[in-house]
Amino acid sequence: MRLPRAPRPRSLAGQLFAMQVLLVAVVVAGCALFAYVTDRSQAEEAARDKVTAAARAVADSPSVTAALHDPDPSALLQPYAEDVRRHADVTFVTIMDPDGVRLTHPDPERIGETFLGHTAPALAGRTFTETYTGTLGPSVRVVTPVRDAGSGEITALVSAGLTVDAIGERLAGQVAALAAVAAAALLLGGLGTYAINARLRRHTHGMNAAELSRLHEYHHATLHAVREGLLLIDGAGRVALVNDAGRRLLGLTDDDPTGRPVTGLGLPAALTATLLADGPRVDEVHLTDERVLVVSTSPVAGGERHGTVVTLRDHTELRSLAGELDSARGFAEALRSQAHETANRLHAVVSLIELGRTEEAVEFATAELELAQALTDRVVGAVGEPVLAALLLGKAAEAAERGVELVLTDDSRMDDGLLPDRLPPRDLVTILGNLIDNALDAAASAPGPARVTVTALAADGELLLGVGDTSPGLAPGAVESAFRRGWSTKGAGRGLGLALVGQAVRRHGGTVVTAPGDGLTGGARFTVRLPLRAEVPA
Repeated sequence: MRLPRAPRPRSLAGQLFAMQVLLVAVVVAGCALFAYVTDRSQAEEAARDKVTAAARAVADSPSVTAALHDPDPSALLQPYAEDVRRHADVTFVTIMDPDGVRLTHPDPERIGETFLGHTAPALAGRTFTETYTGTLGPSVRVVTPVRDAGSGEITALVSAGLTVDAIGERLAGQVAALAAVAAAALLLGGLGTYAINARLRRHTHGMNAAELSRLHEYHHATLHAVREGLLLIDGAGRVALVNDAGRRLLGLTDDDPTGRPVTGLGLPAALTATLLADGPRVDEVHLTDERVLVVSTSPVAGGERHGTVVTLRDHTELRSLAGELDSARGFAEALRSQAHETANRLHAVVSLIELGRTEEAVEFATAELELAQALTDRVVGAVGEPVLAALLLGKAAEAAERGVELVLTDDSRMDDGLLPDRLPPRDLVTILGNLIDNALDAAASAPGPARVTVTALAADGELLLGVGDTSPGLAPGAVESAFRRGWSTKGAGRGLGLALVGQAVRRHGGTVVTAPGDGLTGGARFTVRLPLRAEVPA
């Protein structure tokens, strides 16, 4: 039986939408309640002010004082009181004698009856307000004394008031307008919240908070787990994120580069230009001071450029192994050529013997053997490091096949065991192999006798590797550019060999010098000096 799937939690955008709608509703309701209470208080206060003004206006009227002396004051005061009531927009205006007998009333039948309410404060000469239930129902009323103009005695009382129902009717219109405003605010707030959360839902891809948190944890763990370097650059050209491998490959181990501009990381200009390029770059090879990096970039765009994702792969060891493989391949090719040549020479020797020219056959065979053995003995005797000896023998065979004479100088000497562990033979193969390859190419393409001279000398705490050729040499302005990646005299797609030489030399704290060749070879000469002992800090 298939178990029912547990309901998926509401997305983060949905949760925020519900919370925001509830918050907006609570705020609007609170504001509406506050406005209602305030409006009611203000309405009651306005009602008190209105009835007070009406009562005092009647009490201060000379016509009222004069009418009180008339034998029938109600006949004079009733029309006046009703006229004031209508103009002042109050519910009633009642004039009474000091005993509380009504002289006026909105209902004429109530004239002559006793006023319902308190009159003692007014008889004491004070105007006061109260809420009291009279013949017209609950009302907010004011009672004020009427004084005789001559004697100042209290001759009558005036009461004006508004019923609570009248106040409620006036407040009802304000409440309706308030409700309309509150509903409009709630509607607008809901629509705005919906629009914001729709955009948030698009950006979060409908995921809830737990999913986003889990995704962040996976993202963080993945960044630190992958061995390839990963660099994220924002739209302003600043480092947004870099993982541990990326910091190691770019040599940014001193501090956190997050937030720094790419141009301020101290990277080579060509690598910086690639990182900030608008378009994608695929498997570009770049050299830093210590590494050979394969760089790929992919812009992140969504209507506008948001940044760039950069992946970095370390090909330093691969390039070194490729150099060793090239040397081994060259050595194998040289052996194949030598085997072919040996077979030809053997056929020649056999033919001479068959012709009865034994002495000439022996002379021919021993001359070739002595030449090959002399070169082998010279290399093996001078260079005790087996990897370099094999490299030189292979390059010598390759040179012979190409018609170039490879000569190991007489002052060459490198005993086995002199190289420290921090100076691996692999790097020496990179340095010496690339220099000899360039020299062979240059000498083979130059007119006249082609020769390449090699010096390998370990003495006085340093290793000296020198390679000269009989080519025309480097142009005066090309010496400084020779070790820059991409520089080559052989056409496009070349120019990595000397750059790798310069990188390996810098990595081991050495120097490389380019100068015209000596009197023997002419052409160009490259001299590399590498320290054999690590420098001790002072």
